Amino acid sequence: MRIDILTIFPEFFSVLDVSLLGKARQSGLIDVLVHNLRDHTHDRHNTVDDTPYGGGAGMVMKPEPWGEALDAILAETTGTAGAPAADAEAEDAGPLLIFPSPAGDLFTQKMARELAAEPHLVFGCGRYEGIDQRVFDHFASRGRVRLVSLGDYVLNGGEVAVMAMIEAVGRLIPGMVGNPESLVEESHEDGLLEYPSYTKPSSWRGLDVPPVLLSGNHGAIASWRHEQQIERTRRVRPDLLPPANAEPAEGVRG
Repeated sequence: MRIDILTIFPEFFSVLDVSLLGKARQSGLIDVLVHNLRDHTHDRHNTVDDTPYGGGAGMVMKPEPWGEALDAILAETTGTAGAPAADAEAEDAGPLLIFPSPAGDLFTQKMARELAAEPHLVFGCGRYEGIDQRVFDHFASRGRVRLVSLGDYVLNGGEVAVMAMIEAVGRLIPGMVGNPESLVEESHEDGLLEYPSYTKPSSWRGLDVPPVLLSGNHGAIASWRHEQQIERTRRVRPDLLPPANAEPAEGVRG
C-alpha cells in the first residue's frame, strides 16, 4: 500500500518510524510519503490560508496550494495532470483522497477494513476553519474523495485524525501484525466491545482472575468471553447492540 500525506506540519508524522508501522515501512509493506503543503505556495510567506468569503471567524485554507500538491501526486501515480476522469472505471483506478472533517462520514472498524484493501490512499490534513470546498468538488470530478470524521468533536487540525486512521488501517494489512488471530478478537470486529483480559499472577492486590479462565475448558472460556462482550457493550456502548441484547442478561451484573 502507498500512503501520501499532505500537511503543513510534516514533522508530526515522524512517529510513523516507530513500532509496527515503522517496521512495515522498513520492510516495504507500506510506503508512506509525507508532503509539505507549503512547498506548493509562491509567496515569500508561504501562505496557505485567507479570510473566508461571507465573513466569519478564523481562516480558510486556500485552494491553490491544495490543487498543485494533489495534481503533483496524481500526475506521479496515475498520469492525470488535471482533467476530470473520463469514466467511472478511470475514477476507481486512482487513489482514494481522504480529508478528516467533522462534517464527514464516521470512521469505523468497517471503514478501516475497506480502506485497508485500497492500494493507494492520499490523506489531506486541513487546518484553521477547513479547506476551500472547491478542492473537494474539483477532485471529486476527477476521482474519489471522502470526508471522514473520527467522532463528534473538533480537533485543531487533521494530523491527529490521519495518524489514527493510518494506525487503524495499517494494522489490518496482511503481514503487519504478527498474530493475525489477535485482530479477530478485538473491539468492534464483531460489532461488540472486547472482553476483559488477564495475565499472571492469578491474584494481584486482592483481585483474582475469573476462575473460568484458569479452568482449561475452552468452550466455557469462549462462552464467558462472549457474555462479557455483550455486558460490556451494553454498559458502555448500548447503541452498538441489537434490541434483543440491549437489556442485561439474567444473572449478569453490571
